[in-house]
Amino acid sequence: MRQSEYQTGVRRVSLQRELGGLSIRSAFFAAALCLGGTFCATIADAQQFAAVEDWMKFDSGNDWDPGFDRSFAQNWETQPAKGYPTLSPANLGHMKAAIKRYADMVARGGWDKLPLVDLRVGKTHPAVVALRQRLRAEGDLGGDGGYPEIFDSYVEKAVKVAQARNGLAPTGVVDKPTIMALNVPASARLRQLRTNLTRIEALGAPTKGRYVVVNIPAAQIEAVENDQMVSRHAGVVGKVDRPTPILQSYIHEINFNKEWILPPTVIKEDLVPKARSGAKGYEVFTRYGIDVYTDYGAYAKGRKLDPQTVNWSTPAANNLFFAQKPGDDNPLGFIKINFHNPYSVYMHDTPSKSIFARNVRAESSGCVRIQNIPQLAAWLLKDDGWDLSRVTAMKQSGESVSPQVKARVKLYFAYVTSWATPDGQAHFRRDLYNRDGVGATATAY
Repeated sequence: MRQSEYQTGVRRVSLQRELGGLSIRSAFFAAALCLGGTFCATIADAQQFAAVEDWMKFDSGNDWDPGFDRSFAQNWETQPAKGYPTLSPANLGHMKAAIKRYADMVARGGWDKLPLVDLRVGKTHPAVVALRQRLRAEGDLGGDGGYPEIFDSYVEKAVKVAQARNGLAPTGVVDKPTIMALNVPASARLRQLRTNLTRIEALGAPTKGRYVVVNIPAAQIEAVENDQMVSRHAGVVGKVDRPTPILQSYIHEINFNKEWILPPTVIKEDLVPKARSGAKGYEVFTRYGIDVYTDYGAYAKGRKLDPQTVNWSTPAANNLFFAQKPGDDNPLGFIKINFHNPYSVYMHDTPSKSIFARNVRAESSGCVRIQNIPQLAAWLLKDDGWDLSRVTAMKQSGESVSPQVKARVKLYFAYVTSWATPDGQAHFRRDLYNRDGVGATATAY
């Protein structure tokens, strides 16, 4: 473990103990993942925010690192050169061809399940025989020679292809998630292809102009222009119990270095009780840059207050207005992308980048975090005089500005668990919210 990671972990544990097992920061920031810059009691009551440990586990600490974004983009398994955009009408023919191919597989009896045996290159095991057969079934492994029970480099390469098709990190190691993905029955995969063909056809993505698609099960964001891929980004989407909604809208505004307005539930249940604990409780305001105001009028904040002068024991304390300054600890990161919708969700940056390297990235409370969001923001604002250098300079300056996207960009939050590409491959993702009707096997890996 790196020294910085160790120090961050110690700081988290210390803070949790200091708050009596409940991290105020955790509650604040987890709530921010599903709320916009205004109060949203309906969403708060319905979702009850993220659990305290969510923020501590996934989003504590500031590791904003453009180097990570560049490296991750270069090595991620789904780069723009590989195939059409997911919603491209040009993909429909490939999906129909895949449906025919998988229907033939089902008619022949599908494939057998693999045993739960960890396999990797260089290993000799009877289970490698079954693995080879399974990889051949979907065309990941050719008719190579080799010793049937030996996990050689050909098998390793085929495993990486299969992992990439199933949204897993292409490690070449047959671990439990890989086995579970390969053990989804052929009949379930056929049904997913048919279901998603209908979904993509219904969305009717344009072949002209610009749009952004958030593929929720894939936790993947695509920027598309004139039916060509501009960029792909890993994302973080809503948990099973706090799902990211399916919607269509238009991106109309970008916020740089926006303050976060604390919602009523966090104020009442976390912040005010902590403030009532006395002098030490006031430290939360200075430590996390939270300002206190008398109220928030139609056009301006009320009078700023010194936390130590407030009578926190009165019910009126719950009616005060609280805002967290922009900065390294702000859960919005330095970019927030706005679009009109009835769910109070949005897309945003995050101080923590490491989560983007995970296989499963369903950890938010409905909003979508985006890897390498400066690249996406620059593209959205390119017709408004912005480029990547200007966007990244906003991080350094800390200036709070909110440019409008004058030529609004179409946005899809779509639920697509399967699609096909021109190379003949069929891609599958976890049925994250169990909407395909194919059973638990497609949701578990």
